[in-house]
Amino acid sequence: MLSEIPAVELAAALDACAAEVLWEAGVDGPPVDAARVAERLGLVVARNDAMPVRGQFVRLAEPNGDGAGRGTIVVGPAERPERLQWAIAHEIGESVAHRVFASLGIAPYETTPTAREQVANHLAGCLLLPRRWFAADGPELDWDLLQLKARYATASHELIVRRMLEMRPTVVITLCDQGRIRWRRSNASVLPPQLLPAEIDAWRRAHHLALAVSTSLDPTITGLESIQAWPVHEPDWKREILRSAVAEW
Repeated sequence: MLSEIPAVELAAALDACAAEVLWEAGVDGPPVDAARVAERLGLVVARNDAMPVRGQFVRLAEPNGDGAGRGTIVVGPAERPERLQWAIAHEIGESVAHRVFASLGIAPYETTPTAREQVANHLAGCLLLPRRWFAADGPELDWDLLQLKARYATASHELIVRRMLEMRPTVVITLCDQGRIRWRRSNASVLPPQLLPAEIDAWRRAHHLALAVSTSLDPTITGLESIQAWPVHEPDWKREILRSAVAEW
């Protein structure tokens, strides 16, 4: 279903829906607190640490049995605040996914649980990292992950770089865990090549020195304008994230 919709059209519908929700919630700048957004939308957020899943949107029946019940987001245990924020944002997305489908001309009976889940996933990122602000803040901060994380504190480092892939300019994002590449993607129409020597060098320096690395390159030789690498290290886990800016010809 969603695969039949042009990517640009789908992205526009998702961003428009997220902007509408944030406007309704009175949010006018980052960071976006998903719990506060839910509250201002009239949704209840409840905790259930026994839940096997991270979050779920339900409607609890009114005591008198009238009406459809109040929308309630039930969240399970979360290891860190960003995951809790994403879980709540995802369930907000679940509650408003019908708006996206309506804007795309898709009737409710035509939607599937998988499609609704995909839309909710995308909306979570659009809510925590709204395009209008993020697309402006990125260039202003030279797409520096650590500065963007400080401004969009409720979004995880990984969510931030995934959102970069939905923006311009053309980049390649590489996420590494414990000395291994976990995923490598680009917003270009072709698959990214293997790591270049300059990328490997930036990755190693970020990994071993635990310092952010920024390198300018000759695009006529490498096809890249610059490489940024950031360490996201914890006591028992080492993650590095690379952003390689592709030369625009």
